[in-house]
Amino acid sequence: MGFLEVAALIAAIAFAMLVLILTLPILRLRHTVDATTRMINDLNDRTGPLLGDVNTTVRNVNVTLEQVQTSIDGVNLQLAKVDTMTGHAQNISANVANLVTVVSAAAANPLVKVAAFGYGVRKAAATRRHAETEREVRDTIKAQRRAARRGNR
Repeated sequence: MGFLEVAALIAAIAFAMLVLILTLPILRLRHTVDATTRMINDLNDRTGPLLGDVNTTVRNVNVTLEQVQTSIDGVNLQLAKVDTMTGHAQNISANVANLVTVVSAAAANPLVKVAAFGYGVRKAAATRRHAETEREVRDTIKAQRRAARRGNR
């Protein structure tokens, strides 16, 4: 046997030993890959229904959001109507205030004059009654004095 043949034999034995040494980790790695494959398959089996439930929930949320949007649109429409009614009420209030001012100005001057005239008439009547009462009292006092003078004489 020559040198090359011995070297080839040593290389073959070394390669066989390397294959034997690497066989155990490769077998363990195969078990790890199998376990990972089972876990991924299990995850796929569980993820399918979960994603279906998520899709159903998202559809329900979208329907609810559409209903909320419809409600908000209705509320905005009603608010626009309330704003219009408030504007009309404000115009009516301003018109009534203006009317009250005009009626007050038109009625106040004559009423003040009538009230002043009525006061003047009452005051004059009271003064006249008072004057008549005083005249009667004076006349009575004069008559009593005359009677007293005649009685003394």
